[in-house]
Amino acid sequence: MRAVVRLAAWVYAIAVYGFIFLPVVVLVLFSLQATSFPIPPFTGPSLRWYQAVLTDARLTSALVNSLLVAVLSSLASVTLGFLSAWGFARFVLPGSAILRGLITLPLTVSYLIIGMGLLVLFNWAGVPKSLLAAGIGHVVINLPLCFAIIYSQMGDHQINIERAARDLGAPEWKVLLMITVPVMAPAIFASFFLSMTFSWDEFVISFLLTRFETTLPVEIWNLLRSGLNPKTNAVGSLVFAVSIVLVVFFELTLLRRKPA
Repeated sequence: MRAVVRLAAWVYAIAVYGFIFLPVVVLVLFSLQATSFPIPPFTGPSLRWYQAVLTDARLTSALVNSLLVAVLSSLASVTLGFLSAWGFARFVLPGSAILRGLITLPLTVSYLIIGMGLLVLFNWAGVPKSLLAAGIGHVVINLPLCFAIIYSQMGDHQINIERAARDLGAPEWKVLLMITVPVMAPAIFASFFLSMTFSWDEFVISFLLTRFETTLPVEIWNLLRSGLNPKTNAVGSLVFAVSIVLVVFFELTLLRRKPA
């Protein structure tokens, strides 16, 4: 009976992981197709389409734009999220529960609605479509996530450490930078890398708020309008690879930290 249960568990696990990762495996496999048609039979392996992607000026420009927007918007999201979490955790504010709810509210709103709202707001304010506008949109959707992660990790033991530093004569800015930030480093890193991942893959807001300078997901959509080909598969595989690298780097960063 125990062997049957174990076999059933293995079959269930293989089915679940196969359902999740089979589309990615197919995408990567046919990005290595040697011919111009991403259909069976498989005629690779070949790096022809990766070379075509890396020599395409529009795609490489979009890749750089995506990295730029992801890094800068994630830094802004983490900074604002950390300061907001620190303010709510360390000071008594009137209506703090309502204010915390308002900060995390974008987590429950569709990106399409947020993007349309930002588009209307920027048109009213005279802000043109650009990478800056897209970056602001990414901050809007990532800041609540950063706030929620960092705020959940601010405990009473940190208050005692900060109080001890103040009793020893440290000014508030030094307490914040030399005590609070190092103690909260795991939560800060988690927020940053999750923001990077979401910003790197985000399409709707980037599509609505950019015009001539586009991010990589928007450029992939432009390619898909002409139909599937191994070049789009290669671009999608590169996007997936960057996401995996970010996740693995995040995991290794946390695993290297020895428990106190």
